[in-house]
Amino acid sequence: MNESEDVDRLQQYAPYLTALARAQLSPRYRAKVGVSDIVQQSMIQAYQAIDDFRGTTDVELRAWLRQILARNLIHVDRDLHRDKRNIDRERSLEDRLGQSSLCLEKLLAGSDPTPSQNIATSERVVQLAAALETLPEAQREAVRMHYLEGKKLSEVAGLLDRSTGAVAGLLHRGLKALREAMRE
Repeated sequence: MNESEDVDRLQQYAPYLTALARAQLSPRYRAKVGVSDIVQQSMIQAYQAIDDFRGTTDVELRAWLRQILARNLIHVDRDLHRDKRNIDRERSLEDRLGQSSLCLEKLLAGSDPTPSQNIATSERVVQLAAALETLPEAQREAVRMHYLEGKKLSEVAGLLDRSTGAVAGLLHRGLKALREAMRE
């Protein structure tokens, strides 16, 4: 691949990384460090190290990019905490990123996907992440918390300072917009 193809290939994963970073970056850190800054740093590091990537599939590329993102999120956590390094917290973050990625895939997959459906799901997870980023902030946050973080409706309502009915409406409108975006 040439340089331009590398950039194009990696750039298609920026919305995917953004969705994962939003799900994992603590709200108390967002005032100090922007999600887009962390994603941009991750993309730069991925581009610089693309020759070291040994995978062959999109699934392997997404896993590699998640590792880069996890390292950057860990650095933010460490820099803002100024604590000693906490290996358990770092492993927990990597696990949570993997779980968020699986949740994105579950939104797309059927009950028992075939191998060909798995390939289609792998391609569409990036499209779903990009569509998620186009939602209005309240809808995006409600969908992210409920579906990617697995929070209950009442928990999301409390975090967003809204009623459960209002959050249900945000989820309904958000999912409807995501379905429409995925049909295009």
